[in-house]
Amino acid sequence: MPVDLEAVCEIIEKHGYQKASLIGILQDIQGKMNYLPRKALVQVAKSLDIPITNVYEVATFYKAFSLEPKGKHTLQVCLGTACHVRGGARVLNYLENRLEVKSGRTTKDLTFTLESVNCLGACALGPMMVIDKKYYGKINTNKIESVLKKYQ
Repeated sequence: MPVDLEAVCEIIEKHGYQKASLIGILQDIQGKMNYLPRKALVQVAKSLDIPITNVYEVATFYKAFSLEPKGKHTLQVCLGTACHVRGGARVLNYLENRLEVKSGRTTKDLTFTLESVNCLGACALGPMMVIDKKYYGKINTNKIESVLKKYQ
């Protein structure tokens, strides 16, 4: 996947080449490219005159950052206590098999990134599934197919 280094340089310039803006720079790069490509991180290190290890420290510390390409859609399954006892683990297992991807990974066609989370804040509607910030409550394996069709 080609990396638009010109866009990376524009983002760094927008932040005034400030080392203190590293997190903001990485957020903007990920917002544009949907992940943090290695070549982009190398460019950031060079432009800010900081060791690449410092850039990687920040990029790997925060869960919001991804060093791997993310899918077009983010699919989250709640495994908090209320969702778990109502079948959240079965929903996640079904999705892993159906999409042929493990939790925390992205499908080969880059359509979905599947994630498990500890709480989505809607315990009464568990088990919960969220796709691109749209909540699907009381989800079960019978309902999943109709929901996925909307996104494929």
